[in-house]
Amino acid sequence: MTRTPPLEQNGSFTPEPRYDAVLVGAGIMSATLATLLLELDPALRLLLVERLEGPALESSAALNNAGTGHAANCELNYTPLQANGTIATAKALAINAAFERSLEFWASLSDRGQLDPLGFLKQTPHISAVWSPDNIDFLRQRFRQLSALPAFAEMQWSEDWGELQDWMPLLMKGRDPRSQLAATRITRGTDVDFGALTRQYLLRHQDSGSLKVLYNASVRRLKRLRSADMREGDWQLKITDASAQHEVRTPFVFLGAGGGALPLLQRSGIPEAASYAGFPVSGIWLICNDPTLAKQHNGKVYGKAAVGAPPMSVPHLDSRWIDGQRSLLFGPFAGFSSRFLKQGSLLDLPRSVRTTNLMPMLEVGVSNFELVRYLINQLRQSPAERHAALQQFLPLAKEEDWQRSVAGQRVQIIKRTKAGGQLQLGTEVVASADGSLAALLGASPGASTAVTIMLEVLERCFQKRLATQAWQERIKELIPSYGKDLERNGDLLSWIRRRNDDCLGLQPD
Repeated sequence: MTRTPPLEQNGSFTPEPRYDAVLVGAGIMSATLATLLLELDPALRLLLVERLEGPALESSAALNNAGTGHAANCELNYTPLQANGTIATAKALAINAAFERSLEFWASLSDRGQLDPLGFLKQTPHISAVWSPDNIDFLRQRFRQLSALPAFAEMQWSEDWGELQDWMPLLMKGRDPRSQLAATRITRGTDVDFGALTRQYLLRHQDSGSLKVLYNASVRRLKRLRSADMREGDWQLKITDASAQHEVRTPFVFLGAGGGALPLLQRSGIPEAASYAGFPVSGIWLICNDPTLAKQHNGKVYGKAAVGAPPMSVPHLDSRWIDGQRSLLFGPFAGFSSRFLKQGSLLDLPRSVRTTNLMPMLEVGVSNFELVRYLINQLRQSPAERHAALQQFLPLAKEEDWQRSVAGQRVQIIKRTKAGGQLQLGTEVVASADGSLAALLGASPGASTAVTIMLEVLERCFQKRLATQAWQERIKELIPSYGKDLERNGDLLSWIRRRNDDCLGLQPD
């Protein structure tokens, strides 16, 4: 089930005049939405349009993201310190529940033989590690609060040198035994190859004929048509590929094109688009493919971000499995490019500027001076300085064992609010008032919470159909916790986790 979906060759596939939905971007988001829609109604006719030659080649590609199944187990930026000395837990709980729903969905499809979890999912301990007095105090407070909650009850704490050597032997080799170090661990963490998962989703539906995919094609225009009585009608999309220009109509459009979603959203002309701008951030990994070293580390070890660092720049050392090969990944080091996509244009950022979003962009620049300074310092880093940062995690790391790799491009949301321009963290669904068009903007935790995000798209854009008995029954078969609160219902959470672990081959603590 890991083979790449066949491409629709130019000349061999001509889109039909009308589809029930058109999805733009062949990444994890569109693939998840397509799978949900076709599970709810197999008779739907869907078209997916991708500008590159295959699926999951931008942000969903394995080397373009960290592959962490983000569940807030170890990511310290999801639990910020508050003025009263406690940590905020609401975001961590929401992300944990969202990832559990992703596992639920995958477990249901796996149980039916429709997904092969061995092809994209590996159980990998999630560890937070810090080594300064202030950060140790922060981590201790985080452990106290989170471990008291059902979602994080399995979290372990250690300052014991011998135990830490067992948890993360590579990080402990060569480290001064007199130094302070503390860590927390949840063994039920995961490493996810979102590119492989995307391909599994699309392959199944392409084989069934329910989903048509047009690669090497771009949406050039989105226009809302009006019916004879002047009510809003279908969307008309002009799509070009290497050999032809196509026009298709659809009552629903989803823009799941990663950084490319904002320009398309602006092109749609819906009033909701005027409130948004984007701030692109690139990243750099250091990767070690030495199998001997890779086998000595089993986990995703997250540290504390530097002051002013964007969320995607939290330093971490990860075990990765890509196409069956085990490796190590460290980073990311932040960078800047005006491209909204890794394979985009340097004009992406200036072309996105409008009279409605220019002032919010300037306001964000002024109010986020620490972020600007951080990015400038990151851009000035030499290879030796990056290696020194790696040695804070791996004291004995050798520069020749690690290669530089450019990560995927992320576009952080800048939103116009009554309080002025704000830099939004995470992801956000932007939908037209009538639900005929939706776009996904933003970045991490993104792919990990794709199922929850796409459920929001269904609730906002397919409200009437989702309320029917048929769709309610089907969605609860796929996601038994749908409509229930996993954050407050510990018994339900325990049952869901046992079910997910059994279906996906994960081992409980």
